[in-house]
Parts: sequence; structure tokens; C-alpha cells
Amino acid sequence: MDVSLLLIILLVGAIATFLSGDKWASKIALLFSLAAFGASIYLLNLYNAGQDINFIKPWITIPKIYIALGADGLSMALIVLTTALTPLIIFSSFRNTYAKSKNFYALILFMVFAMVGTFLSADGFLYYIFWELSLIPIYFIALIWGNGNPQSRKKAVVKFFIYTFAGSLFMLVSFIYLYQKTGSFMLSDLIKAQLSTQEQFWIFLGFFLAYAIKIPLIPFHTWQAKVYQKAPAVGTMLLSGIMLKMALYSIIRWQLPIAPQAAKEYLFYLVGLSVAGVIYGSIVALKQKDIKKLLAYSSLAHVGLIAAGCYTMTLDGLRGATLQMIAHGFGVVGLFFAAEIISKRYATGKISQMGGIRIQAPKFTSMFMILVLASVALPGTFNFVGEFELLYSLAQRSVTVCIIGGTTIILGAFYMLRMFQKVMLGDKNEKFFADINFNEGVVMVIIIGVLVFFGLYPKPIIDLITPSLEEVVKIINRI
Repeated sequence: MDVSLLLIILLVGAIATFLSGDKWASKIALLFSLAAFGASIYLLNLYNAGQDINFIKPWITIPKIYIALGADGLSMALIVLTTALTPLIIFSSFRNTYAKSKNFYALILFMVFAMVGTFLSADGFLYYIFWELSLIPIYFIALIWGNGNPQSRKKAVVKFFIYTFAGSLFMLVSFIYLYQKTGSFMLSDLIKAQLSTQEQFWIFLGFFLAYAIKIPLIPFHTWQAKVYQKAPAVGTMLLSGIMLKMALYSIIRWQLPIAPQAAKEYLFYLVGLSVAGVIYGSIVALKQKDIKKLLAYSSLAHVGLIAAGCYTMTLDGLRGATLQMIAHGFGVVGLFFAAEIISKRYATGKISQMGGIRIQAPKFTSMFMILVLASVALPGTFNFVGEFELLYSLAQRSVTVCIIGGTTIILGAFYMLRMFQKVMLGDKNEKFFADINFNEGVVMVIIIGVLVFFGLYPKPIIDLITPSLEEVVKIINRI
């Protein structure tokens, strides 16, 4: 058995969901997403047992392109994250009604198919195809089933599509140039390309534009807050929980190993830009009056710190970044899901119109509080593990940068706890707020369970990703 099984399950699931009709679409999608999660766990066990689960077959002769799907500890960690979050995201939408739901859920599975393909690809051209394919479903999900005025929604989604598509073209040009140098798109061959310092700079820049827009890093972030706000809850969770991890993963998998000399030469600029995003995201989050926009800028700050850890090019930085990708994936999905529950009950996203929820919904309040504490990296939660190692990696490069980057903890605690106070506490609101129901409770409990369990016992994930990251560091330091 090999990793192609995952892609087959997800693609067949997308087709089956589309053909099932609106009545059964959500259930069929959930069934196939659970099957994909089960398959990913099985493949993980095979990988840990030392079995070869890679899949490589020739595809196109000229140019030479392979259907090359490779899995190591790093990619398996991101695949398990993706397949674990997908059924939770689908299940969280069960109480919502969507027009043409078969299209909606089929697009979700197709998007996950493309994202998993991105994490598995070992051929640059195949990787680019999956990278672009993932953009199409989220475009339609946000455009058709999004929130607010159709015109403003269309404006936000089109801007997002143009930004990300344009950035990806620079990456494609980089791949084409590398193919001319090596005669191959295979990652193993691209790493060995003999590139001058000038060539590495332009290759690095081509990848950087694609990844900086997708993450996003400042000043390429202007699409993010509006799209997170306008997209339906499922779309926002897919974007923040999984899709932006594609770019962070790709920095480690593709950008740094292919152009390490350029990365080292501009290390402090890259780390500085990433840390600037931490400060900017935190400050802007302080001023937000809409709960989803506040969470969007909070996410911007957290992923800025993850990117900074990647660009330190140390083992601690790469490991901390990977751990935080997983922790952030679960945490941000939980937060946006909680925000959707509140917004739906109150029919508004404005923080000023909320409050008094604790009195009416003590169970939901407790769960939301745990998610907020996890987001500010409270010791004992998964976020703390990754954030601590990220700050440690920054300290290895510059204590000053580490201190500045660490402001994300202080500012994050301030604006998240202030938001919790305004949204959940205070006198009883005139509007009725029902406590959490069974479906919502299942999603929240699973997410909280993951954040607490791996916060106390992160060893299984650390053991999984460390050998792969050690190999990446060795490749980066080959010159």
C-alpha cells in the first residue's frame, strides 16, 4: 500500500458526494473524510514500521514529469493534520443549510485532495498542479456560500484569487528555469542543481512571492482579513487551519533546500519581515470590532512567528515551526468555529453587540476559554510547545529579535482575553444564547483534547518529524 490511496479516496469521495444528491451529500462527504483519516493513520503506522509507502511512476516523457508522491515524517505530520481536521470541519457544518449542498461538500473534498497532493508531491510540476488546484474550490466556496453583500464578497474573493494565482506564476517560472538547468522536476534532482548566488536569489524570490502571499506575510496580507470574514465558516477553517500550512511546509520542503545560499544571505531580512508581521498582526488585532477579523489578524501574527522560525534554518526553528503549524491548525479551527457559533446565535459578528454569554451558556464559555488560553500559548497546551521552541530558535540567531517576536505572547494575551471578556462576560444579554449542542460539543471536545494531550505529551510528533527535519538541515548546510 502507498500514499496514492489517500488521493484516490479523496477524489472518489468528491465525485461520490457530487453524485449523491443534496440530501446525502454531507453524510457521504463525512464518510469519505473519515476513510481518508483512517487511511492516513494506517499509512503512518506503515511508515513508522519502516515500509516504503512512496509512489513514483513516469507520467510525461517530454518534458520529463513523474507522478511522484513521497512521504516522510514531515509530510505525514501535515497529512494527518489535514485528514484529521477535514471530518471535524465537515461535521461542524451539519446543522447549516447550503443551497446545492452536493456541490459544496464535493468542493471541500476536492480541495482537501489538492492540499494532500501538495504535501505529498516530490515532482515540482506535479506539486505546482496540486498547489493551483487547491485554489479553485476555495474560490467557489467563498464566492457562492460566503457571508455578507454579494458584491463585497466577490471583490474580496477575486482579490484573493488574483493575488495567490499571480504569486504562483513566479514559482512556476522558477521551476521552469530549474528544469532547464537539471532536466528534471524531481525535488531530489533540483536540490543538486549547480546554481550561482545570483541564480539562487531569483529562484528564492520566485518561491518567496508565492509563499508570502499564501501564508500571508506583510505586505502581502491585504486579502486575508476580508476573505476570512466573507467566507463561510467552513471556508475560513479550511483556509486558516490547513491551506496556509501549504506555504509554510513548502518553505521547509522546497525553498530552503533548493536555494539555501540565498536564504542564508538574506536570513535577517526574512526573519525581520516575519517578525514584523507578528507585531503588525497583534497591533491591528487590538483595534478590531468584528470577532472574525480579530481572529484573522491574530492568525497573521502567529503564522508570522512560524515563518520566522522556518527562516532561522536551525533544527529548533524548523521543528518549532512544524509543531506550531499543527497546534495552530487545531487551535484556529476551534476559534473560528466558536466565533461562528456566536455570530450565528446573535446574527452579528460585532463584538460590541455580544456579552453575557457565560450566564446562559456555561459549557460553551468553558470550552471557548480553553481555546483562548491555548491560543496565547498557556503552558500545558500544544501551542506552548511550538511557540517556546520557535522563540528559542530566534534567540540562537538574535536575542533582540527573540524579545521582539515574543511580544506576540504579551499582545496576544491582551487582545484575546479582552475579546473574551467583552464577548462572554458581563450582564446577561437581551438576546437568548443557547448552550452548546451535541454536534458543536463533539467538535470542540476533540479539538481541546488534541491541544491538551499534545501539550502535555508532544513526544510522538517530535519523534515523527525530527529525522526528516535533520535531513533538511543537512541539505541546507551542504554548502
